Amino acid sequence: MLKELITNVQDYPKEGIDFKDITTLISNSDGFRESIEKLTRLIKDIDADFIVSPEARGFIFGSAVAFNLGIGFIPIRKKGKLPRETVGESYVLEYGEDSVYIHKDAVQKGDKIIIIDDLLSTGGTSNAQINLIEKLGGTVEALAYLIELEFLNPRVALPNREVLSVIKY
Repeated sequence: MLKELITNVQDYPKEGIDFKDITTLISNSDGFRESIEKLTRLIKDIDADFIVSPEARGFIFGSAVAFNLGIGFIPIRKKGKLPRETVGESYVLEYGEDSVYIHKDAVQKGDKIIIIDDLLSTGGTSNAQINLIEKLGGTVEALAYLIELEFLNPRVALPNREVLSVIKY
């Protein structure tokens, strides 16, 4: 059911990209509930202290799953969006470059983290998040996604990582 609720937008944000628009999924109460429940079930048995998710679509899923599991949520944001001292990491997207930031005190040595995001495409964003967490002394226990674009072979960029996904294209 979830795949049918995702709208494919051709040539967005640039020609040749088939963008997976989740706004049609999250506006459907049953679809949104099911996506959160499935993500929660994927990771419920993994020992973690926090869910970490990038803005903006990752927040939608990560914060809800953290709530379901009764653990904390840590945001990863774009430059200039966090008010205290941050640590940053740059990465390459399939259609450009970007960087992500986390508060320097958000993750402590030994914290066990699960990264949740809406989409896994090339692994660039995920590796940037892993690098941030590990710089601060945390351990990434798993990565979970609503959507995985298998045809891009993203797991190659995430060797020796537990990668879980609900929907695969």
